[in-house]
Amino acid sequence: MVQALALPRDPLVERLRQPRRWDLAVIGGGATGLGVALDAVVRGFSVVLVESHDFAKGTSSRATKLAHGGVRYLAQGDIGLVREALQERGAMLANAPHLAQRLAFVMPGYRWWEGGFYGAGLKAYDALAGRRGLGRTEWLSAARTRELLPTVSPRGLSGGVKYWDGQFDDARLAVLLARTAAARGALLVNRCAAVSLLHEGGKVRGLTVKDGETGEVLQLEAGCVVNATGVWVDAVRDMDHEDGSTKGAPMVAPSQGVHLVVDRRFLPGTHALLVPKTEDGRVLFAVPWFGKTILGTTDTPRGDLAREPRPFREEVEFILREAGKCLNLAPQRGDVRSAWVGLRPLVKPSADEAENTKALSREHTVRVGRSGLVTVTGGKWTTYRAMAEDVLDRAMGAGLLERRAGGATERLPLLGAAPGRPLSEAPGEHLYGSEVALLHSQPGADRWLWRDAESGRGGLSEAMVRFAARYEMARTVEDVLARRCRLLFLDAAEAARQAEAVAVILSQELGAAFDAAASVAEFTALATQYRELP
Repeated sequence: MVQALALPRDPLVERLRQPRRWDLAVIGGGATGLGVALDAVVRGFSVVLVESHDFAKGTSSRATKLAHGGVRYLAQGDIGLVREALQERGAMLANAPHLAQRLAFVMPGYRWWEGGFYGAGLKAYDALAGRRGLGRTEWLSAARTRELLPTVSPRGLSGGVKYWDGQFDDARLAVLLARTAAARGALLVNRCAAVSLLHEGGKVRGLTVKDGETGEVLQLEAGCVVNATGVWVDAVRDMDHEDGSTKGAPMVAPSQGVHLVVDRRFLPGTHALLVPKTEDGRVLFAVPWFGKTILGTTDTPRGDLAREPRPFREEVEFILREAGKCLNLAPQRGDVRSAWVGLRPLVKPSADEAENTKALSREHTVRVGRSGLVTVTGGKWTTYRAMAEDVLDRAMGAGLLERRAGGATERLPLLGAAPGRPLSEAPGEHLYGSEVALLHSQPGADRWLWRDAESGRGGLSEAMVRFAARYEMARTVEDVLARRCRLLFLDAAEAARQAEAVAVILSQELGAAFDAAASVAEFTALATQYRELP
């Protein structure tokens, strides 16, 4: 079994400095890029990955936390996409059971026909899942629906349908992919940006990177370069024009999805709520996650590519209004503990495509440019592993990598893989799986910085901060409180209160390379954004 590695930054950067030719260089440390790196190193390729910020800093930490087959896509007739996603959902739950588990959803019905109509569709969903199914769909009475969803609005409730899907911790899974790839020999460095591509005879032969902490500029040679930067893929594609001319048509039309987090009292219990069709035809979720409830999401076109996008006022009002229709206890603006936004990289089939993002493709696209630059974008978290296989298949087909058999990651347990407790519980040591003994060996295992007030369980310990710095490549207060621990996404005000204590521990771990005052100030400003609504 592959063992966890300590991953101090200096030796990683020193490996970057060593002159060599990598088989594969990946730009982007989100779900897709990390999936590509892991798949490639398992096949025996030499792999380097650079991420300009932190792993999963962008879209990959801002999902709705659902590992799903795409019920909404079933209604659109995308059977192939649903079948693939259901298979990949099963692989995710099997390979990281401490971070991904099944979750029961209840769809309340307020019209006489809804139970039969949606129930039949969900039975088809079960059939497509086959042996990968997580539980059978059930029709519910009104009384049973209220039992499973105690705060559901009873006015006109005729019954409901219960079905099963998956739930996971997106940012921690991303870090786990990075750590598993590193343990198998890949070199992954966060806070190291690709600033240009290297060309030879019109072909991409590597990239130039800049260390975000020291400013050092290095050149990396590689036989194949993959652009896996999500909504930012077009910026890297623009680097592929040596003379800076004739930039290509954009591949991506960004769409933002907003999520609001409220206390568990708005949806007590362990069942999620799904409204299949809101007033504008979208899907609304209310999902229990780490002792809170996530409400979302929206699907709004956005022209800019902000690293920290903010919700529009109308999006916040839409989510609260629609949640108030189906919950007896309607959440108000003052009840929101954290508000966060993810930018979806929806693929544009052509430059003049209509701007309705619901009509654009959510399936991934892989393109190999004339220079050999491989670009991948689109898709969703659930299918990251299949997307990675597709990228490598295309690279091998283009002669950029030698042909080697794949498929090994479908049954590849990630570091720490062990059965875990439900993700509806407060975050805590259960997220470390079989690595909990390693966690307990760190100083401060019994010193808790924050405990979940409602359950008294879980939270953030001093040892978790040290573990994040030593084994999970955390470099800032934000890295710890946003992605190694998810407190920023659960309660932004509480996260801000913990910033100083986390900074003290990081100072001990990271030494002179860590500017505690700057890290606290930057995080406090970020937490204010997550706390304040437009």
